[in-house]
Amino acid sequence: MKDLAKVRNIGISAHIDSGKTTLTERILYYSGRIHRVQEVKGKDGGATMDFMDLERERGITIASAATSVEWNGNPVNVIDTPGHVDFTVEVERSLRVLDGAILVLCAVGGVQSQSLTVDRQMKRYRVPRIAFINKMDRTGANSDKVIEQIREKLGVTAVPLQIPIGAEVDFLGVVDLITMEAVYFEGEQGVDVRRDAIPEELKDAANEARAEMLETLSLFSDDLMVALLEETEISTDEIRTIIREATLSQEITPVLMGSAFKNKGVQEILDAVVHFLPSPLDHEVEAIDIVANKNKDDDAEEIRVTLTESDDDPLVAMAFKTVVETFGQLTYMRVYQGKIVKGESYTNTRTGQKIRFGRLVKMHANDREDIEEGCAGDIFAVVGVDCASGDTFCGKGANYALESIFVPEPVIRLSIEPLKRDSADRLSKALQRFRREDPTFHVSTDEESGQTIIAGMGQLHLDVYVERIKREYKCECVVGEPKVAYRECPTKEVEYNFKHKKQTGGSGQYAHIVGKVGPLPEDSEETYEFEDKVTGGRIPKEFIPSVNHGFKRALVKGPLCECAVVNVHAVLEDGTFHDVDSSEMAFQTAGFNCMRETLLKTKMVLQEPIMKIEVEIPEEYQGSCTGHVSSKRGLIVSSDVYEKMCVMIAEVPLANMFDYANELRSMTQGKGSFTMEFAKYQQVPGSIQTEVIARRKAEKEERLATV
Repeated sequence: MKDLAKVRNIGISAHIDSGKTTLTERILYYSGRIHRVQEVKGKDGGATMDFMDLERERGITIASAATSVEWNGNPVNVIDTPGHVDFTVEVERSLRVLDGAILVLCAVGGVQSQSLTVDRQMKRYRVPRIAFINKMDRTGANSDKVIEQIREKLGVTAVPLQIPIGAEVDFLGVVDLITMEAVYFEGEQGVDVRRDAIPEELKDAANEARAEMLETLSLFSDDLMVALLEETEISTDEIRTIIREATLSQEITPVLMGSAFKNKGVQEILDAVVHFLPSPLDHEVEAIDIVANKNKDDDAEEIRVTLTESDDDPLVAMAFKTVVETFGQLTYMRVYQGKIVKGESYTNTRTGQKIRFGRLVKMHANDREDIEEGCAGDIFAVVGVDCASGDTFCGKGANYALESIFVPEPVIRLSIEPLKRDSADRLSKALQRFRREDPTFHVSTDEESGQTIIAGMGQLHLDVYVERIKREYKCECVVGEPKVAYRECPTKEVEYNFKHKKQTGGSGQYAHIVGKVGPLPEDSEETYEFEDKVTGGRIPKEFIPSVNHGFKRALVKGPLCECAVVNVHAVLEDGTFHDVDSSEMAFQTAGFNCMRETLLKTKMVLQEPIMKIEVEIPEEYQGSCTGHVSSKRGLIVSSDVYEKMCVMIAEVPLANMFDYANELRSMTQGKGSFTMEFAKYQQVPGSIQTEVIARRKAEKEERLATV
């Protein structure tokens, strides 16, 4: 029987290039999971956890990877997550199912933009963490500066448990402030941990740092406060217990330091994970009781149940990540209550379907090991189960739903089409797969331009998917900016008197219509309105709908640049017909040709979609970002500052918003974020209208030339 109190489920999260994957590689090595250390950008195939070819080529983590290790008899499930904001959903869904985390910070860069994002995510899911200041061997490394930033920027109580012995090139090891020993990492790959007396020149600094550590911890322990006042000794175990309790309640963040690349400090991190981070027993999880909530009053609070960690209770597990493979879907699961047994069937509470779990595997990056069952606290994968990220699976006797994963809205959109027509099927399969795997990857069709639009969290996010389509599906794609859905609109009322007459031997065609076409009022909710004012049977009633149908057909493509025509008020006042030659088809044709001809006289203008954007930036970037929005023909609606953050609301034409995510990031050093939604259509300025019409005309000529 597994001792759940010893189990640790941890994630490793940080800003780009802080050393997450390098740290994970060392954790695998020291725990005996792998027998040779490989580097992220090494020539020997790259790090173990970066198993995708693209990850190894670019030297970045794209998808989170899971593995299991054992440290001093404690099973530790580790998830290595990406640092780029474009892959933020990988961090979200990993933190959703983890009990604790390691926040890796660069000793030179300190708390950077993605560190802030990861910090917000950890707080959202109430995940206790320890901080590891990595790269202490780099020029410019300054642990004191980073600790100060943790306190100021993240707003947490940082408690350093170590001070460095030397820094930059002279970084030799750390002083453990709990045991008051110097710790050195010797031998090949720093395997041998040597504990020694603190060097004479560091004794004063170590005593001062320990006193500061104990003083901070005394705020969370009355016993420690009394011991300090009475100047009595306190044992190492008692200090560790206080640190653990304060970490689990998220009142403090213990800080350790080292250099993963130089193999210094990693074993101390593993000890800290075991000592200070929670086991599944320390992490209380609540689920929504589906049956009870259906029967409750509308005003009553949502009914929740607290899950147990017992294997004997009905199963409650969450599917937190899906990967579509050649032989079926691989679904990563976290069991919160009960156990999953191979060959048994469980209910997906979202769909109500019972699904058999035929194969269970323990993941080690891309390698897998078959297992017979998964118990409470376990993280593993199921092969061949059809479900979505965030689904809850329950055993007999339970009908619960776990809170799903927070999914941010995509911020960038591109058009995509296959280079060759025969690749369309492969592209469709690829887009369908990636949409299922990644909730932040959206696929849609623009009704007006007919283009397939892909949307994601940033340029890199979409670039990676386009590259994967090319490699994994052998489908070359043409990627471009989606065409803005401009619209055309009349600005003045024009009368028409149109006669359609055609004689081709036998019965001919005859239709005559009289009336006017003009713009609708600005506050009109409709985009087209037809008014029948014909009296005295001048046109038979059965032909009038045909005129309306002809008018509508003509509005699909306008005279300026073949965009949809809107805000049209068409009035039919009079006309004539022929007993033999008039028909529904004749009046429909008359309506179509009449509308096309009349629109040319109504002083047509282009309208463009205006987006409402909300930009959140640090206060110091307010001036440059406001100027940048104005240069995009944007109108600032409001601007407020709170807690050194500026929130600006503006209305900007969609045509100028492509690649804004990257522009904002570069302007604000990655600290800015924005959301965007459609606001209204607005008339395009004359000079811009001329440019758009000329560009669309050139595109059409080019298209016709290639046909």
